[in-house]
Amino acid sequence: MNEKIVVNSWNEWDPLKHVIVGKADGCCIPAPEPAVDAKVPEDSDMKGMHGPRLKDTVDKANDLLNNFASLLEKRGIKVDRPVPINHNQKISTPDWAAESMFGCMPARDIILTVGNEMLEATMSYRCRWFEYLNYRPLLQNYFNKDKNMKHETAPKPRLTDLDYRKDYLSEKIGEKKRLEWTEKKYFVTTEEEPLFDAADILRFGKDLVVQHGFTTNLKGIDWLKRHFSNHRVHTVNFPGDPYPIHIDATFTPIREGLIINNPQRRLPKSQRKLFENNDWQIIDSAQPAHNSPPPLCYSSVWLSMNILVLDPKTVCVEKSEIYQSDQLDKLGMEVIPVELRDAYAFGGGLHCCTADVYREGELKDYFPNQ
Repeated sequence: MNEKIVVNSWNEWDPLKHVIVGKADGCCIPAPEPAVDAKVPEDSDMKGMHGPRLKDTVDKANDLLNNFASLLEKRGIKVDRPVPINHNQKISTPDWAAESMFGCMPARDIILTVGNEMLEATMSYRCRWFEYLNYRPLLQNYFNKDKNMKHETAPKPRLTDLDYRKDYLSEKIGEKKRLEWTEKKYFVTTEEEPLFDAADILRFGKDLVVQHGFTTNLKGIDWLKRHFSNHRVHTVNFPGDPYPIHIDATFTPIREGLIINNPQRRLPKSQRKLFENNDWQIIDSAQPAHNSPPPLCYSSVWLSMNILVLDPKTVCVEKSEIYQSDQLDKLGMEVIPVELRDAYAFGGGLHCCTADVYREGELKDYFPNQ
């Protein structure tokens, strides 16, 4: 008798059969802390605000997330949801205290699925230190059902002040200075201890591509290299991004051999060899349909690129992102429009709010020429 396989996902495009979709319940705007202060754009309407988000915005976001989950289920995809803890409470460790937690909408930020392993990321925000607890009931269930499933958690960081550069705590740094710093790979996070968010990592079978930026440092990438010792781990960065956080609104695999890249944050020439040597095409993404993000939203307008591939011929795109939809349609994809813009503020787009549990397919080498 075959043992039940619950967890299996090696890349971003094989047929999706089981996924986690986040919830907006109890989401808070975090109080000031070093990582948050560096991330919130200087002209943002969120400056100086913190505390629970308004109930009507939470309800609207949950309606959209529920509709997205239903759409996936109607296509035969099993959907699980996190079990929200109370995010609006003070938290602390022996090293620090925070006014509240964040939420449990962007499952992709916390959970990295590689094959039969689900790994809880370190996170680099204090307010997100306990966020894994929202997903623990699900991961424990998978562990109980699948005898080969590996439930791992990366070393919890201390997140003392030594983890953050004081230069980034200035009220007004300015876009020009930020771009200079990110070009030099001078980010808010130091190399005090390993730090990484799962949403900085893209899976290409035997290869993992990891963005070095605000939320993932080189020590975090080194930890991933040691942990995934049977994989090849590649470091990338995107100099055109003044707030380099998470790779999935910058560099998005569509199917084997094809990636769309944010034209404002192109992959440097020196880092393209892996793809060029293996006949992968990197093309500029279509422009966003919006000139600004929704109210009280961290993310940039490039969440237009934050899509969920259901299989190599089918992709979910936010309903209002007509230019992105048109581009993918012309690339031969069936485009499924999904309304989610009013949930962006809770942690991101269609890719952000999901975490793979099972995709059909097996481990492959997509980059044999290295």
